[in-house]
Amino acid sequence: MKILLIEDDQNLCNTIKVQLTKENYVIDACTSGEDGMIYALNPNNGYTLAIIDRMLPVIDGLTIIKAMRKKQISIPVIIITGMSELHDKIDGLDNGADDYLVKPFHISELSARIRALTRRPVSISEKSCLQYHDLSLNLNKKELSCNEKTVPLTPKEFLLMCAFLEKPDTIHTREQLMQKVWETDATIEQGNVDNYVYFLRKRLRSLNSGCSITSSYGSGYLLEVCHAEKT
Repeated sequence: MKILLIEDDQNLCNTIKVQLTKENYVIDACTSGEDGMIYALNPNNGYTLAIIDRMLPVIDGLTIIKAMRKKQISIPVIIITGMSELHDKIDGLDNGADDYLVKPFHISELSARIRALTRRPVSISEKSCLQYHDLSLNLNKKELSCNEKTVPLTPKEFLLMCAFLEKPDTIHTREQLMQKVWETDATIEQGNVDNYVYFLRKRLRSLNSGCSITSSYGSGYLLEVCHAEKT
């Protein structure tokens, strides 16, 4: 598994590279946003995942992530940063990151998040698409379509959408979604589920879908046809 690491703190960059190399990952590491952008946007590098510091010199981490998503590079991205406020986390996730790790952190936690982000669920591996009402999810391209419109999904958006499309019209608790999308060895907050539901709702609105992800108070979320569509 090949990982791109972009971290401007040379000591931290070296520490992460050494530890992940011991875990048999192949690491390309750089310490500037300019170099990181070149590495990240070259699809021939074949990265499985990227670890990107948010505060980089010249070109910041969010700019790199947004450029990746614009170029349809959908590999999982973990932001590492000292910015711990909730709005900073939401900003990072809303701009294409899949996970957010606040410094200082243990390498073992970073490793757990890498494992969680790079798993492929067995339940969807033999299918090519999932469909419900006017929605179609391409499992190979990780693209969600509705009529003539298509949008790419980030890895976590994709896994969450899979959970809803595999069992539409069914209430999924936050705990069930955490188990399905993040699995058991990832240290996450329940609020991450709410954040990604918010992102998927934006996707559905951009597609003008007749479906919506609705809240069941005290229970969780379900994907269903909008009430206006049912009548």
